[in-house]
Amino acid sequence: MSPFFRKLALTGHITSSVGWLGAVSGFLALAVAGLTSKDTEMVRTAYFAMEFTAYFVIVPLSLASPVTGIVQSLGTTWGLFRHYWVMIKFLITIPATILLLVHMQPIGHLARVVAETTLASGTLTGLRIRLVADAGAALMVLLVATTLSVYKPWGMTPYGRRKQQRGSSQSSYPDTNGETGVGTKRGLIPGIPLPMKMFGIIVLILGLLFIVLHLSRGGLGGH
Repeated sequence: MSPFFRKLALTGHITSSVGWLGAVSGFLALAVAGLTSKDTEMVRTAYFAMEFTAYFVIVPLSLASPVTGIVQSLGTTWGLFRHYWVMIKFLITIPATILLLVHMQPIGHLARVVAETTLASGTLTGLRIRLVADAGAALMVLLVATTLSVYKPWGMTPYGRRKQQRGSSQSSYPDTNGETGVGTKRGLIPGIPLPMKMFGIIVLILGLLFIVLHLSRGGLGGH
């Protein structure tokens, strides 16, 4: 990518990732308040706010963060599977997003319960504890992803090293005019253009997330 679009993608990725982390932290605080508070109005307000936050803040950010991360990875020399820290971030954030969409149904269920009845202290305790545990686990995953982004540990994967060595060997190949110089990778290895690859991967991920969302029976409009 050009420097402008690279910085634009990086800005979008950092903004969505930090926003996702902050929104999950707020969600966890609301889940703890809903579980432990003795004030009926406090409990009702907490679960209403959790549903609103989940649907209109956490879900959009959880989709934007991996998508912008994929664009940033494939559009730069970092790659998606060339460095361990990038690969691990990808492997933990995509399942976290899918699990979030699956767990939207119990959030909506609790919001409907508090809208129709008064939630007693012993009502749906297991489900309320589960929301606290899920939010805590999601927060830990996001903190791990943030730490990986800062420290970038473990270096390159074997695939990344092979790609690097292949690129180094190709740099001394003759160019398309037959003169010895720096050969272009696109001329030596024809294939699908990078923007098309990024677009295809993004569409595939969004399609999978859409299917999971509907299989969870919650749906963004299912309440």
